[in-house]
Amino acid sequence: MTNYITGMNQLLAEHTKAVPNAFIFGQNINSGTFISGLSKNLSAHETSHIVNTPNCEYSMCGIGFGTMMNGGRAIYYAKQLDFMLLGMDQFVNTLNYIKVAPMPAELGSFSIVLITCDQGFQGPQSSFNGFGDMCSMARFPGFPLMSKQQADMVLRTQLAAPGFRIISLSQRLFRNEILDLPILASAPDCSWFQYSDGADATIVSFNFSLPQAVELRQKLEEKGKSAALFQVSFAEKYDWSAIARSVAKTKRLVVIDDSKSVHLPGQGLISDLLESGQSFQATVVRREGVDWGMTDDVMPVDYSSLLTRLNANG
Repeated sequence: MTNYITGMNQLLAEHTKAVPNAFIFGQNINSGTFISGLSKNLSAHETSHIVNTPNCEYSMCGIGFGTMMNGGRAIYYAKQLDFMLLGMDQFVNTLNYIKVAPMPAELGSFSIVLITCDQGFQGPQSSFNGFGDMCSMARFPGFPLMSKQQADMVLRTQLAAPGFRIISLSQRLFRNEILDLPILASAPDCSWFQYSDGADATIVSFNFSLPQAVELRQKLEEKGKSAALFQVSFAEKYDWSAIARSVAKTKRLVVIDDSKSVHLPGQGLISDLLESGQSFQATVVRREGVDWGMTDDVMPVDYSSLLTRLNANG
């Protein structure tokens, strides 16, 4: 069995090494703790450089954007999403400047690779499970890495693509077996992935909730039902057309989001589908409350109630 952190680390090492002419940097990136295993086994392309840097997130984000503005490639390995709050001024103001000011004809690339602390038991200073909030505030794409096939596609097409993005792993899943889910269809920009089609329900996973979505699909199959399964990344603008076609067929939509945000992109999905005139049954699985103390951070799911709501129980 390959666990999640081992599988993701192998993919990160493979795709990082394949990027030519890149500046790869971060604290303890190739020594010491290797960022809790995130950057273990990293090596650089013969034209690239790996550099250990001080622990100063605001400055590191500035270096990344400066590299991108000058047409270069920057990959910043950081410890966790919480620490990127120190770079929010760079994300919002520097990135907005880049979007509107004259830039070189060939804008470079800046990717941040980090961990979202969604495991729990680490206290209130390491519990910012709000990846989508950060992406929404500064309007940039974010990619939660979930299955090995999805992660391979994201890293292959997005790690060194022009522009800025954050790519994140889930700490909660580190010891779990990595999901092996062949991709049925996907968006060119990796904003959504479809793993299965079905006639009885459309399940859409946001943030790091794909394992719960997969379990719901399996429980439906045990009841003789089939479900379409989608995973959605964080995007500046969503194209819901593939999901809309599925909902038009199944008439049942289940949105699952395990983030701590009170503003969920899945609610925007439901709103947009309703405004388009679709008629369907919608169910949202989300956190009812947030405990910021030393507790387990796994979002509980009442699958029995879900199956009843989807007319698949009994």
